[in-house]
Amino acid sequence: MPGTAVFEHRGDGVYVASEYARGPWDPRAQHGGAPAALIVRVLEQLDPDPDLQLARVTYELVRPVPLGELHLETSVLRRGRRVHLLEATLADAAGKPLVLARALRVARAEVTRLPVEDHPPPPPDAGELADDQEARATIPGVVRPMFGGDALEIRFVRGSFAEPGPATAWFRLRVPLVAGEAPSPLVRLAAAADFPNGIGASVPWSQFTFLNPDLTLTIEREPEGEWVCLDAAMRVHAGGVGVAEATLYDRSGRVGRAVQSVLVQRR
Repeated sequence: MPGTAVFEHRGDGVYVASEYARGPWDPRAQHGGAPAALIVRVLEQLDPDPDLQLARVTYELVRPVPLGELHLETSVLRRGRRVHLLEATLADAAGKPLVLARALRVARAEVTRLPVEDHPPPPPDAGELADDQEARATIPGVVRPMFGGDALEIRFVRGSFAEPGPATAWFRLRVPLVAGEAPSPLVRLAAAADFPNGIGASVPWSQFTFLNPDLTLTIEREPEGEWVCLDAAMRVHAGGVGVAEATLYDRSGRVGRAVQSVLVQRR
């Protein structure tokens, strides 16, 4: 097993990704959840304002993100009284952009009476939830360790990696995202948010690949605790483009939504 974390921070925006960041499609490339979480970690700390919260993060995954050295740059594009626009660029060691991200911070709602929360599916300690160990073994070409299942614990309420169709699963980071740091609930949310196409795929892993070149994460409220739940599904039409979506929960209720465009191709 690699080290003790997904990334090691070398300072000045330099990070080194361990094998815990690996995705299912290419043993040399990361799962999208690893850079998504790393970017949220940095944006969360960038010139924060206690009266505002992250409301949306949009990622363009323009190139595969390799294991090894990465460079992350961030900036505040606009700092208004009620809305901030943030930007992040993740590049390889040669400076080639890999992930482009923009985020909005929005003033917290002045609400005195809250609506009824959506109730989440059963949490991981309620009932018999399936371990993902056996299901991961059915994914062609998987090299271990990897982000899904090794860096992240995955427990299915319905469905599995081996069964095409909608699925619901709970996620929890097994290891720190960055060595020596406890991940925040927002980081945990972002780490899980790139899995709608993985757990809710409508086509079988044995016959298709289904990579997402983007991810939009909408955050309705700041999550709490270690566990994040995705209620996910993917749609794809003949001659069209796949779309994967998930409603995100913590133990208290709904916290947001994740949407991905999906490139569906035969193996």
